[in-house]
Amino acid sequence: MTYQGVLSKMQTEFGDPIQYYLVFENSFLNMNQVLNKELEISFEGYQCLNCGKKKKIYRQGFCYDCFYSSPAVGDWIMKPELSTAHLGIEDRDLAYEEQVQLQPHIVYLALSSEVKVGVTRKTQVPTRWIDQGASQAISIVEVPNRYLAGITEVALKSHYTDKTNWRKMIQNDIVHVDLVAEKLKLEKLIPAEVQEFYHLEKNDVYQMHFPVLNYPKKVNSLNLDKEPNFKGKLLGIKGQYLIFEEGTVFNVRSFEGYVVRLEI
Repeated sequence: MTYQGVLSKMQTEFGDPIQYYLVFENSFLNMNQVLNKELEISFEGYQCLNCGKKKKIYRQGFCYDCFYSSPAVGDWIMKPELSTAHLGIEDRDLAYEEQVQLQPHIVYLALSSEVKVGVTRKTQVPTRWIDQGASQAISIVEVPNRYLAGITEVALKSHYTDKTNWRKMIQNDIVHVDLVAEKLKLEKLIPAEVQEFYHLEKNDVYQMHFPVLNYPKKVNSLNLDKEPNFKGKLLGIKGQYLIFEEGTVFNVRSFEGYVVRLEI
C-alpha cells in the first residue's frame, strides 16, 4: 500500500497501548498496524505547514519567512515566561496570543528519561506527555494563563531538567522515581503568585504504554536530507519517533513540512 502527503506530527489516542496515526490530506494510516512490517519512506519535497508554499522547511514545519512572522512560533511558545497576553501586550498577533495564552495551563513532572519539568495547555493533556515519550506524568499546578505556568517552570528548572534525553527515552533507559513524592517536595519552590494553585490532594499519575516490540541498545537518527530513501522493519513507536530494526529511529516531528511517500 502507498500513502503520500505532507508530514505533520503523528496524532495520538490514549489507550493501552497508545494509538498513533499519520494523517495526510486525503488519507490516514494507523501506525500501530504497521508494526513488524517493512516500511519505505521516500522524501519528495517540501510544503510549509503555514503558507502551503513549496519552500524549503526552516524549523518546526515552517519556511523561513513564516517562522519569523507567524504568531504560532513566537518565542513565548518555547519560553512560556515570556508570555504577555495577560498584560494586553502583543508579540506578533494579540488575538492569537490571547486565545492560546489566556487559558488553563498545567505545570507537570514527567518521566521520559530522568524527571523533567514542563508546561502544557490543559487541553493538551495527555497528548503532550505522549509526544515526549513519557512513561509517567503528574500535574503540579493548574494555572489560568501561560505566563504563570512559565514562571513556575523557571523556578523549578534549577532542580529538574526541562529537556528529554531522546536517546535514553528511545532505549527505555528511564530513572524510576515516585512522582507523587517528588511533587510533595515542591511547595516551597513554587512562586508566591502561584501558591494558591498548588493542591497536594490532586495526585493522579498518568501511565503511558507505548507500542514497542523491541527497544534498541544503540540508536541512529534517520535524516531525510542526507538519506532521502529508507526502508526498514518498524519495531516500535514512542514519543514522535518511529523505531526501526538495527536501531534506526525517525523523528516525525523533526520533518514536519516534508512531502513523503510511504510504501508498506
